[in-house]
Amino acid sequence: MYPPIEPHSHGMLPVGDGQQIYWEECGNPDGKPALFLHGGPGGGLLPNARCWFDPGAYRIVLFDQRGCGRSVPHAGDVRTDLTANTTAHLVADIERLRAHLGVDRWLLFGGSWGSTLALAYAQRHPDSVSEIVLRGVWLPDLAADVAWTTGPHGAARLFPEDYARLRDFVPLAERDDLTAAYGRRLNDPDPAVHVPAARAWGAWEIAANTLLPVPPPELDDPTLIAFSRILHHYFSRQCFLRTGELIDGVDAIRHIPAVIVNGRYDMKTPPDAAFALHRAWPEAGFHIVEDAGHGGSEPGTHDLLVQATDRFRPAPPR
Repeated sequence: MYPPIEPHSHGMLPVGDGQQIYWEECGNPDGKPALFLHGGPGGGLLPNARCWFDPGAYRIVLFDQRGCGRSVPHAGDVRTDLTANTTAHLVADIERLRAHLGVDRWLLFGGSWGSTLALAYAQRHPDSVSEIVLRGVWLPDLAADVAWTTGPHGAARLFPEDYARLRDFVPLAERDDLTAAYGRRLNDPDPAVHVPAARAWGAWEIAANTLLPVPPPELDDPTLIAFSRILHHYFSRQCFLRTGELIDGVDAIRHIPAVIVNGRYDMKTPPDAAFALHRAWPEAGFHIVEDAGHGGSEPGTHDLLVQATDRFRPAPPR
């Protein structure tokens, strides 16, 4: 990855529904526009998200999606209504940000939920996209992808101790529907209820991201509550996508140069989804990293991702 870099401009963009999203730019102000889409939903930006691109060649744009990071109102406050936080809202926010920044077309870079959002945006606005780089493809419009993450017969079978902590947090009488049980708690106004629930839900979502265990990130309670509430809000509604929508929509983006990268042992977004996307979109480059999980910073994965952004960067002037 490229060295750490600081933004040279940033701001808050009103996007309707009483929402404002935080955005920032770094790299070359006159470079090729590239948009980084963070994961989650509700994950927010981390500083290393700026480092996937050659800062001398790219005008790097990043933003916090509705309700998380520095965007407001923040979902870490359980009084924040999430009704106006859907995939369609986020797609519209991206297009509004593009117009606000005066970008004609931009490269999309997204991992995990960011890959989902990149596909959803590109299929609705293909003329606004120059290239697409996807990592850890997640297709939540297919019930199997959500069930793998949240149910007892997917990743839970490989990480039983982590899943047991998620399950055992809920009383036995409610364990037949953990998603609903957590929904009641995550949105309970009492901090004594929603804070421990957010910690339990978030711990499972953060677990098992890499092939070899690494210490989980330390998140403050508002960040963890926002992450858990938004994640649950999307998970419990098939991420507001029609069944099969993202595969069915490939024809709209088939002409766009793209690269797909997935870890062989990705326990959050197993490679069958990336392979299904590749089968529908054989024109896109496709790479399985044999010794990687879900984490984008694992060596084989980040090498391929940086190679992709390097490949798509503009040629230097003669």
